[in-house]
Amino acid sequence: MAKKIVECCDENEFEGLLGKKVILFCANYFYSGTLELVGKRSLLLSKNDAAVVYETGPFGDAKWKDEQRLGRALRVRIMTIEAFAEGK
Repeated sequence: MAKKIVECCDENEFEGLLGKKVILFCANYFYSGTLELVGKRSLLLSKNDAAVVYETGPFGDAKWKDEQRLGRALRVRIMTIEAFAEGK
């Protein structure tokens, strides 16, 4: 039986990252920024540093190779997130 990510993941996994930089690996794009809000269907990345990561480069590098800041807050739907981690 298929389940939505929000039902099969411990919501505390996202809540434990509140206030931290995160990287969200989604179906079409990667997003980074400071996690400000955890909702039932979406996450909110801070307007101060929300970005689209077009190219990661080596994961050991201090910064993402091509990270484009948006200049505004960004909501990312939880159902599109394939993987997530604390960011750079």
